Amino acid sequence: MVIKKASSDVQNSLAGESSPARAIESAQDINVGKSLRKLRDERGLTIRALASQSGLAVNTLSLIENGKTSPSVSTLQHLALAMDVPITAFFEAERPEQKVIHLSAQSRQRATFESGFMEDLGTGARGRRIEPFVVTLEAHASSGDLPIVHTGHEFVFCLEGHLTYEIEGMEYVLEAGDSLLFEAHLPHRWMNEAYSPSRSLLVLCPSDERDRPTERHFNPE
Repeated sequence: MVIKKASSDVQNSLAGESSPARAIESAQDINVGKSLRKLRDERGLTIRALASQSGLAVNTLSLIENGKTSPSVSTLQHLALAMDVPITAFFEAERPEQKVIHLSAQSRQRATFESGFMEDLGTGARGRRIEPFVVTLEAHASSGDLPIVHTGHEFVFCLEGHLTYEIEGMEYVLEAGDSLLFEAHLPHRWMNEAYSPSRSLLVLCPSDERDRPTERHFNPE
């Protein structure tokens, strides 16, 4: 199964001769089904055992592994928890871990979620104690009503459009060039309240390797 490209609405809204959307459009699509099967085999799990651990149907897992259906972020979260891996593990190409990561704009790996898509800037990094992404949010997208809480720190740099963060009840509006750095244990939410897409650099730095902040930011439930 190949993760679908970002919606045409987002691409058309960002399109332009000098727009960085051209680099986004050519980013790599990721075979999530193949990654799922590889992770399952590495753990010696049958498809029925994984179904039992994740609470998902055997048929659903079979369809995902064989590229017949696209899993939601919620489904991937259940699988990630069942196999004790970060959700980003499903979007990593088969490449060895590296001490130095150099990615061209055309080679960034991309995953869609309910209200946009994110490009992983740290594919192949050792340990993944830092999780850098370029995040594109559709107009009026948000992380939901429930606040997000995780360990470590969070850094956001707005590249295009507008982005609003609510941290402990205080709102911080970011425009292109603005940044935000805060302790991630503070309850926070994000939203794009504008009528056009936004792009931002998001760096998650969990202090506990068992923490999974990515799921909390991009799980539509």
